[in-house]
Amino acid sequence: MRKLVYYIAVSLDGRIAGPGGEFDFYPTGDEEQAAAYTAWANTHCPETVPTAMRAAHGLADAPNLRFDTVVMGLGTYRPALDAGLTSPYAHLRQYVVSSTLAQDVDPAVTVVREDPVALVRGLKREEGRDIWLCGGGRLAGVLLPEIDELIIKSYPVVAGAGIPVFDGEFDPTLFAVAERTSFANDVTITRFTRR
Repeated sequence: MRKLVYYIAVSLDGRIAGPGGEFDFYPTGDEEQAAAYTAWANTHCPETVPTAMRAAHGLADAPNLRFDTVVMGLGTYRPALDAGLTSPYAHLRQYVVSSTLAQDVDPAVTVVREDPVALVRGLKREEGRDIWLCGGGRLAGVLLPEIDELIIKSYPVVAGAGIPVFDGEFDPTLFAVAERTSFANDVTITRFTRR
């Protein structure tokens, strides 16, 4: 069965974005450090690079290795939409969970108005690669019972306020460390599996 994988950048205080949706505060280190980190990410999960940026990263023709589907909330989708990119991950099947977004925002984007848990359960039963939960925190809180893996990119910065990695009901859920990679820019990428 396909897995739902929450692949997300997180600050030391558990924020995935600032109060206004900012995500440009994550430190990447010097040029060499940033290149090493980016090379790792592009090698392991090239499909998480937005379509408009794939050519610049040398990924224009790169196959999807891990994911063939992305699920995101409106807050995660909004920056692309505001930039005029209605299909930010055209190389993936795209689902946006929102009760307010127009259904016809883009033919390549399916807007899901209700029950994201049912959506994910249905997607898991299909054949294919894993499903990438791209964000946000409220959606992750709702989908926590369905999350099979976490890939947490932990950055050495405290945001102080903003959108939490999970925003939902109190529901302690155990995960085990399956793999951890550290970089010279002090970023750590940890893959967790559900216990």
